[in-house]
Amino acid sequence: MASSTSATLRLSDGRRLDVRVSGPEGATPLIWHHGTPGSRVASRYLERSTLAHGLRLVTTSRPGYGDSSRRANRRVVDVVADTAEVLAWLDVERCVTAGASGGGPHALACAARLRGVAGCLVVAGVAPHDAADLNWLDAMGQDNLEEFAAALAGEETLGRYLRAIEDELRHVTAQGIVEAMSSVLPDVDRAVLSGDYAQDVANGFHEALVGGIDGWLDDDLAFVRPWGFDLAEVHAPTMLWQGDRDLMVPFAHGRWLAAALAHAQTHLVEGEGHLSIAHGAMDAMLDELVAVL
Repeated sequence: MASSTSATLRLSDGRRLDVRVSGPEGATPLIWHHGTPGSRVASRYLERSTLAHGLRLVTTSRPGYGDSSRRANRRVVDVVADTAEVLAWLDVERCVTAGASGGGPHALACAARLRGVAGCLVVAGVAPHDAADLNWLDAMGQDNLEEFAAALAGEETLGRYLRAIEDELRHVTAQGIVEAMSSVLPDVDRAVLSGDYAQDVANGFHEALVGGIDGWLDDDLAFVRPWGFDLAEVHAPTMLWQGDRDLMVPFAHGRWLAAALAHAQTHLVEGEGHLSIAHGAMDAMLDELVAVL
C-alpha cells in the first residue's frame, strides 16, 4: 500500500465504506473517528502529529457520510464491525483508536468491543443521553440545542431541521465558518478556527455532506438512543480530554465520562473549548496514547 491512499471498501454486507490511510505501512494504525458531521478528511495538524508519533493515520467516513453507504437505524456500537473489516483490509491485528466530539462514543465502542485495541483517546466526547445525573443538553450553544431537540422529536423532525441548514455547511468557506457556527463557538475556539485549520474543517464538511444528510441524521439519532454497549466494557487504557468552555459538548459530559471510566487518565482543562483543546494539545494527547504501546 502507498504511503497515502484513499479507497472505498466493499464490506461483507455489501455496503461501501470510504477510507483514507496515510503513513508507513508497518506502523501501528491510529483509527480516528470523526466528529458530527464529518468524514475521512482529517485536518493537516492531526495528520502531521500522528505521523510524527510513528503512527499510521486511518480515517473513515461513517455510514451515510461521503460515499459511504447509509446504515439506517445504526447504533454507536455498530462501528465496531465496520472497523474490524478495516483492520482486516489493512492486515493488522493491533491498533489504537481515538475520536473527537461525535467520534468519542465510537472510539469508546471500539475500546469496549474490538479485539486488538491497545489504547483509546477521547477528545470532547459526547456522553450517553441516558446517563444518570447528567442534564445532557445543559450549557450547549443554541444551534446544538435546536438540533438535539429535533433529534429527540424523531427522524422526521430532525430531517427537516438538517435539510434546512445542510446547504450552508456543504458550501461553507474557511472565511465563513466562524459565522456559520457562531452560536457554538466560544472565543477560544474562534481564535483557532482560521487559516489551514478552518479550511480543513470546511473541507471535512464538504466531503461529509456530498451525498446528503443521512450520516449526520443517523449520528444524531444514535447519540440520543441506547449506544448498544456499556462503558464498563471498555477494556483498553483510555485518555479523556475535555475543556470547560465547550459549547458543543458541555464540560459536564467530560466530568460524567471521567467518573464512568474508572481507569481513564483524565484531563478536565480550564479555559479550553471544543476545538481549541485538540488544536493546542494533540501532541500531548498522542504522547499518552503511544505510551501504551
